[in-house]
Amino acid sequence: MDHTFLLEPGRWTLQGSWLERNGIPISVKGMTLVAWNRDNWFTMATKLIFPGSDLADIALQYKGRMDRGNRQYNFLLQHNLLGQIEGEGWIGIDTIVQRYWVLSDRERRSGFETLHRINDDSYYLTSGIMLGHYLSSTMEANIERQRVN
Repeated sequence: MDHTFLLEPGRWTLQGSWLERNGIPISVKGMTLVAWNRDNWFTMATKLIFPGSDLADIALQYKGRMDRGNRQYNFLLQHNLLGQIEGEGWIGIDTIVQRYWVLSDRERRSGFETLHRINDDSYYLTSGIMLGHYLSSTMEANIERQRVN
């Protein structure tokens, strides 16, 4: 299977649930924009909102590089709540897996994301943020590609 998320420019919407330690699941919605330039650099911008909740919006700005034919990549991420982050990603047959760690962080926060391809226009995301060795939050969501007419 060929991936469309991340590997192709596009606009994606996200809808699902967010769960924090000792909390109840709350609704999360978002939008992701993916762009590529000629030098195999990608940028990805994501905004998450929590309708009906007092949780702060989350804004993420990714920048990474992936050579054609390579199934692994590195990225930098600016997260409005966690700060500067480094990470790596692997492109599998059916999934894209990303792992990241917060730089200069005494709390040793890190995270992961798995995007499972349903079809060209749909992925299922599971992710988590860890505080040391423990999960502090998780998210599960459907991601749908928005076709431009």
